[in-house]
Amino acid sequence: MKALITLLALVAASPAFAQAELATKKNCMACHAIDKKIVGPAYKDVAAKYAGQKDAVAKLAEKIQKGGSGVWGPVPMPANAVTPDEAKQLATWVLTQK
Repeated sequence: MKALITLLALVAASPAFAQAELATKKNCMACHAIDKKIVGPAYKDVAAKYAGQKDAVAKLAEKIQKGGSGVWGPVPMPANAVTPDEAKQLATWVLTQK
């Protein structure tokens, strides 16, 4: 039973780990961190800003792919080499950060 509980805990945590791994692989973590501003805003601040917005995943996924400027200050975020699916995965993950 203990092994089953451990396995279920690992499976439940896997998507969050996978998205953090994708963010690292795509160099997102060079400018962002979960809990502090680096060049760009902390992911927890992004999640707070977009909390409750129905189109937040789509908005963020588009910004991840195309880049953007002016929302978080004068430093622009460049476009990123991600697929639409990767952008959606990353946006969904960012919105879960607290």
